[in-house]
Amino acid sequence: CKAAVAWEAGKPLVMEEVEVAPPQKHEVRIKILFTSLCHTDVYFWEAKGQTPWFPRIFGHEAGGIVESIGEGVTDLAPGDHVLPIFTGECGDCPHCHSEESNMCDLLRINTERGGMIHDGESRFSINGKPIHHFVGTSTFSEYTVVHSGQVAKINPDAPLDKVCIVSCGLSTGLGATLNVAKPKKGQSVAIFGLGAVGLAAAEGARIAGASRIIGVDLNSKRFDEAKKFGVTEFVNPKDHDKPVQQVIAEMTDGGVDRSVECTGSVQAMIQAFECVHDGWGVAVLVGVPSKDDAFKTHPMNFLNERTLKGTFFGNYKPKTDIPGVVEKYMNKELELEKFITHTVPFSEINKAFDYMLKGES
Repeated sequence: CKAAVAWEAGKPLVMEEVEVAPPQKHEVRIKILFTSLCHTDVYFWEAKGQTPWFPRIFGHEAGGIVESIGEGVTDLAPGDHVLPIFTGECGDCPHCHSEESNMCDLLRINTERGGMIHDGESRFSINGKPIHHFVGTSTFSEYTVVHSGQVAKINPDAPLDKVCIVSCGLSTGLGATLNVAKPKKGQSVAIFGLGAVGLAAAEGARIAGASRIIGVDLNSKRFDEAKKFGVTEFVNPKDHDKPVQQVIAEMTDGGVDRSVECTGSVQAMIQAFECVHDGWGVAVLVGVPSKDDAFKTHPMNFLNERTLKGTFFGNYKPKTDIPGVVEKYMNKELELEKFITHTVPFSEINKAFDYMLKGES
């Protein structure tokens, strides 16, 4: 089948004919119908700070239909509509048994792995030469092989061209607000970073009934678009000569009730924590920092009863919880269309990279 292969860091993807091996033990082969591009794909494609694994097939936000199943797969069958997910749920480890965690020991995201867990081998090849996988999904291919623990079976009536975005960024932001920050109706929420994940966090605040949703971003062009996601006010730190946490505290009579940080900047993490109200404020970190980052805040911020939390994939368990996020969309509680800015044919996938690199999508 056809796949968009990254042969080297930062170079345009090339449409190639690849061979996709049959699924092995606990694996399924999926016909991918729609895939979207996430900033994480771009980050690892640029390979500026990570181990460069090339040639590689990127992609991890997608929707498709199970084509065949490997030995030991009991919960999926050919014809099932599914979302492959970059992290998994084995169902057996302490994390999977815990109601509080979704960080599966076996299938947690691993960006360094170029093959499948079962045997370490790749299921993709060109003329017998292996092509590396990416986070166990590799959805920039017409067919892919995924561990069954990384596959969420969803409502077959859900339009795959819309719900494909649920498999990464959307759920990460939405869950950070609904599952971790948990704002009460009428409370105020600050969202740091208004990319796709931040807008999903704002959507979560809208669904929760927040009275004020304050968007914080260094790019004022994002403000108009963010209104569609429930954002009511905007702060650009560049417009102020005092720290943004102080600006927010003054706007909100002492601080917001909840904040969600979606940038990966340690400065924004400190700001998000220090802008919540003492006594009950909760800040949630979503953005992934650089590996040598550290931040400093005064311990009094904790003693004054502020809470700092982190989240991974919005605290959603992939197989158990993601079908329910799709149902939220089917029940019109969640709006997905507004997250989709461009649609391009698979053969023009490099256009999608251009839109994202220019900040237009």
